[in-house]
Amino acid sequence: MKRSGPLFTLLGGLLLALFMLSLNVTTGSGGSSYGDSSSSTAKPAPPPSPSVKPSPSETSPSTKPSPSKKPRPPADGKYTGRTDDDTASVAITLREGKATAYYCDGRTTESWLKGDVEDDGSLRLTGKGGAKLDGRIKGDTVRGTVDVRDRPRAFSAPRAKKPAGLYRATSEVRGERLDGGWIVQPDGSQVGILNRDGEPTGAPRLDPATGTVRLPGGGRLTARPVVP
Repeated sequence: MKRSGPLFTLLGGLLLALFMLSLNVTTGSGGSSYGDSSSSTAKPAPPPSPSVKPSPSETSPSTKPSPSKKPRPPADGKYTGRTDDDTASVAITLREGKATAYYCDGRTTESWLKGDVEDDGSLRLTGKGGAKLDGRIKGDTVRGTVDVRDRPRAFSAPRAKKPAGLYRATSEVRGERLDGGWIVQPDGSQVGILNRDGEPTGAPRLDPATGTVRLPGGGRLTARPVVP
């Protein structure tokens, strides 16, 4: 019994040494396994983001939109023409934003109309008896509609040069009140009405160079260009 005691002690020490050796081997291999796993799953660092340049609208100074140009008022001038159905003549004179027009069929129907000229070239003229003229300057021509005695007619009146244009004479001769209007076209043709004490008749011929109108039976009138 006394000899077995040291034997058991030696055997116990040997078993303890084997246990500690196996524990060290297991712990070393485990640490190596975790290290490999960490290196295989690590993500690379993201590349540096490119610098963002500010847009031109953020760096350039603010600019105000240029204001729209206001239309220039139509230039002074005179226009003569005829209705599209060729039954009457129309003349218009413009001056400083004002307009005077004359409608005449050369027999018994006439009308004097007045009004303003808008900057865009539009015209809205009115006369006695509800007469009206609506038109617009397009280039060198006035186009529109004239309505006299509830008979609207389209017309076209190109820009005219002297002696063409609109003329009028108002006077009293031998106790008779006379009022005449004439439209002289660029080709020299003319049409007009002369009122004798309010009675309309075809007007005698006008001499555009002098403005002289010789009356039937004697006497004369002096017609002048119409200015608004």
